[in-house]
Amino acid sequence: MNSPKEIALSYIAVAKGKTAQPWWKTLLLGIMAGMFISLGGMIAISASCHKTGVESAIIKGLVFPMGLILVVLCGSELFTGNCLLFAPVLSKDISAKGMLKNLAFTYLGNIVGSVVVALLVVYSGNLSSAAVDMTVAIANSKSAMSFGEVVIRGILCNILVCIAVWASMAGKTPASKILGLYLPIFAFVVLGYEHCVANMYYFSAGIFASAKYGVASTMTASGVLVNNMLAATLGNMIGGMGFVALPYWAVFLKNK
Repeated sequence: MNSPKEIALSYIAVAKGKTAQPWWKTLLLGIMAGMFISLGGMIAISASCHKTGVESAIIKGLVFPMGLILVVLCGSELFTGNCLLFAPVLSKDISAKGMLKNLAFTYLGNIVGSVVVALLVVYSGNLSSAAVDMTVAIANSKSAMSFGEVVIRGILCNILVCIAVWASMAGKTPASKILGLYLPIFAFVVLGYEHCVANMYYFSAGIFASAKYGVASTMTASGVLVNNMLAATLGNMIGGMGFVALPYWAVFLKNK
């Protein structure tokens, strides 16, 4: 395996590649990542919709990691994972402008990919009634959460997601990379933390499912866009940059 120091140094090359590529490549790879995470969300709902409580949460946790597995192994740009770019910014290996450009086009691409998959899934017509109900219920519950609560859950979420990405870089084979990232993603799903890209899918699918099947929706524009999406995005950035990228920069890259 790669040592923690080797991971930190190798991530510099990864970061340089991410920030040097043309914007349209970042956008396309962002769309792919949004699709991958959305497919993970889709299968999590379909697999767990006939269970409740802890059983449902564990089933979601077991299958949702498929999304990040595809992101890591197939190559794509995921906003939450790319918060790690803050470490090479601090070490002056990439510019803050390059990081922000990457994050902006990645975020936009993640939205597009998530909405496309949500539209295809809902209008495919093969969602069970239980899956439809759970899809709308998840979107309703996320919309009803408070801003502060979502920020904190977003911080906790992206600590685990960025640790998962970091751990995957310890592996030198596909199997070892999957093993490294699996449990942190399982944990954030089971614990109910807030991932802004996953929520792009959940809200899109909830809106489409409510419209197609007539399931009652309690979502509001402010609840979706401000109390959840904005709050989750801020929390994810704080978690990934402040709690993972910053300490690893201080330990491994500050005096490299």
